Amino acid sequence: MTHVIVGAGPAGVIAADTLRKVDPDADVVLVGGEPEPPYSRMAIPYYLTGKIEETGTYLRADGGHYDSAGINYLQASVEGVDAKAKNLKLAGGGSQAYDSLLIATGASPIRPPIEGLDQPGVHHCWTLEDARNIIKLAGDGSDVVLIGAGFIACIILEALAERGVNLTVVETLDRMVPRMMNPTAGNMVKRWCEGKGIAVKTSTKVTALGADSGGIEVQFDKGDAQKADLVVVATGVASNTGFLDGSGVKVEDGIIVDDRLATGVDGIYAAGDCAKGPEFGTGGWQVHAIQPTAADHGRIAAMNMAGGDVRFGGSLNMNVLDTVGLVSASFGNWEGVGGDHAEAIDEDGFRYMRLEFDGEHLVGALSLGRTENIGVLRGLIQTRVPLGGWVEKLKADPHRLVEAYVAGTQ
Repeated sequence: MTHVIVGAGPAGVIAADTLRKVDPDADVVLVGGEPEPPYSRMAIPYYLTGKIEETGTYLRADGGHYDSAGINYLQASVEGVDAKAKNLKLAGGGSQAYDSLLIATGASPIRPPIEGLDQPGVHHCWTLEDARNIIKLAGDGSDVVLIGAGFIACIILEALAERGVNLTVVETLDRMVPRMMNPTAGNMVKRWCEGKGIAVKTSTKVTALGADSGGIEVQFDKGDAQKADLVVVATGVASNTGFLDGSGVKVEDGIIVDDRLATGVDGIYAAGDCAKGPEFGTGGWQVHAIQPTAADHGRIAAMNMAGGDVRFGGSLNMNVLDTVGLVSASFGNWEGVGGDHAEAIDEDGFRYMRLEFDGEHLVGALSLGRTENIGVLRGLIQTRVPLGGWVEKLKADPHRLVEAYVAGTQ
């Protein structure tokens, strides 16, 4: 029996380790397309700030982990899947046979339609090679423009700010982290960043990147322009699925999987940022590009590849972000489902709480400037605790979460 995992991020590595434990006699092959050992992209900002060395991004600290575990780590790119023959086409003409296959290829940065993206000094921040290039240009006092203010962009923002650069953030929508925060919270994040000396341009587009003596001229849709030593592009990501053309695997914005992480094509599973799986809050299907979901996907898919019957209960939409000292979080259906809501705002103190209800259940929440009771928020949503009369009490004072949780779980 040969289990093959394509993709060496968290989902792939956890799947490989799980397969080795639950199917000790099988061959396990982990295929990664980058020259470094398997690493975590979420650790790259810590590398940028110097808090860790490059080796600190590696998913397994022991350099001999894969050999000692009996996992064949193959550095190669996959160009196609022959599902009938159960064979992978590798770049350069090679191939790899499989009995079961896990696609855990993650995602890649989206290239916005901006002229001049290919010139020197313009980089994404997605790979270790990207990080090395950014470190060369993002020195103390460097002029840096960050295109995008979403979740990933704000993680990069934190690292750039710690490097002491003169930072300008440009976001096309009307607020920061727009897919995680409503206008109230997103604009509080903006004001916080501005108070830290970071220029933030919302409702603004970069139209072109031109060559400038000793740097880059960044042009905006409102007619002004500014010079930069470095431009970092962080405008979202898209699942890596192009190599599946002709395989029979169903793909939308991610690979469609069931609650066993199976694709519907015999022997093929998918996990992590490339998989569109069951979602907890709505009962629908969604790509949740967060590491906890990738970890759950990888573990469950591996057990099913080895002959198990383990079900995935659905991923919960959850994001926790530290933006130059301001902690924000969103959980579940934070935009609401048409039910009641509760809200508490302290604009001067940069503190905000919004709770979304569906009948007597808490279904979503936003939190800003708070680190306490984050676990309670998640627990109330994920366990579907019936709150009864506590809905009205929370509408009067959203901060009584712990009391509501205790009352609801007794």
